[in-house]
Amino acid sequence: MAISATMLMTLDGVVQSPGRADEDTRDGFTQGGWAARYGDEVLAAEMGKGMAHTGAMVFGRRTWQDFISAWASATDGNPFTEHMNAATKYVVSRTLPDADAWPNSVLLRGVGDVAALHGPLAIVGSASLVRSLHAAGMVDHYTLVIHPLTLGSGARLFDGPAPLTEFSLTGSVTTPKGVIVAHYSRVSPARR
Repeated sequence: MAISATMLMTLDGVVQSPGRADEDTRDGFTQGGWAARYGDEVLAAEMGKGMAHTGAMVFGRRTWQDFISAWASATDGNPFTEHMNAATKYVVSRTLPDADAWPNSVLLRGVGDVAALHGPLAIVGSASLVRSLHAAGMVDHYTLVIHPLTLGSGARLFDGPAPLTEFSLTGSVTTPKGVIVAHYSRVSPARR
């Protein structure tokens, strides 16, 4: 099994609430929606390439619930929308009673359940889950979508200790608006 995580982030590592002002206001975060102004055709094409190589998707509870409102009822003909709705979606949560709110969703209770899955898995967002999977040595590939701004506050990709793990840059693209899409693959240590 290979797990690939795609994370939108700022130069100072903030991953909180890239899409909308109200996306994630935990801890008084008021700078949500910071990624919107950096969208362009190059970035859309790069994100589309990532969707073309994914199998099932894995989400943390908050991201899964947020994506339901954006994607579950969309009928816009967008290939990303079609992929999101057709893909098997695993949601990792200790608090959800079920995953019936979005078709093709399966409820998992923890990181151990993710380890038991087979096939390629993709994660978009879900920073808390990504941190847990990284700590367990389970993230094989990162696509970091680095936006050219700093926010000074907000949840960061690695808020706290992360185990020593080496990654190799396998490719990168810079968009006309200065976003760097960097692809990394894990080279050490071996999966636990």
